[in-house]
Amino acid sequence: MDTCNWCNLSEEEKEFQVYESKSWSVFLSDEQDYIGRCILVLKRHCNSLSELKDDEWDELRNLVCKVEACLKAVLGATLCNWSCLMNNFYKESAPNPHLHIHVRPRYDKPVVLNGSTYTDSEFGHHYALNKSAVIPVKDKEEVFRRLKEWTNRKFQFVSSEIKIP
Repeated sequence: MDTCNWCNLSEEEKEFQVYESKSWSVFLSDEQDYIGRCILVLKRHCNSLSELKDDEWDELRNLVCKVEACLKAVLGATLCNWSCLMNNFYKESAPNPHLHIHVRPRYDKPVVLNGSTYTDSEFGHHYALNKSAVIPVKDKEEVFRRLKEWTNRKFQFVSSEIKIP
């Protein structure tokens, strides 16, 4: 779709793509207000969860399990908050929503990256909207490196499913 940003990502915009499956792409979010925050994006243009095909639902469930396992193993996440809000698309005069899902890892213990310590001060509560935390590029790159390394090591393809050995 010509007017959809998610359908027309440049190679530069795919720089922080952690994983790609048949139907979904997983990106480390530009916003690292919660360390390891990722976005799962459906590779075809689709306006809502209710329009997913059965195989896309199956793959999404499988990816949710794998992404949570990765965030827990690599960064020590205690749990993950998942959201599919889509509200920002409707701020436009001609909305053109593209299905994507945010995952915000939550931590009951601090996360240490390159000697910097990050604490989830809202742990046990709803995630904060418009949180203004910014992490240095080197720390974002370290998160990406860890996630990418884990997925490369752990994900194996068996038929069209992802399996962890």
